[in-house]
Amino acid sequence: MALHIDELRKLCTDDTVIMTAHVIKRCKERKINSDSIINVIMNGEIIKQYEDDKPFPSCLLLGMSINKRYLHVVVASDNINLHIITAYYPNADEWEADFKTRKGR
Repeated sequence: MALHIDELRKLCTDDTVIMTAHVIKRCKERKINSDSIINVIMNGEIIKQYEDDKPFPSCLLLGMSINKRYLHVVVASDNINLHIITAYYPNADEWEADFKTRKGR
């Protein structure tokens, strides 16, 4: 089932955004804070769907961090909570200039 940005935004509250210790650690290493992740969910766009992901469908979002850098966030939804899978600043060597398309695809 494809995720829709409006549904993700409705689910995006302090009580429903779940980040594992692993995700928190990686985001800290990458200097990505939760405000930037929330900003991407609330203002970004879905650029790829992963409908067959388990245990829940997920998608790749592109938006801007609070420090105005492009940011990718992978989020899954169980229709109750948003599970943050990962967040990272896309590498210009791997992505086209729009940061929506991987190079070589």
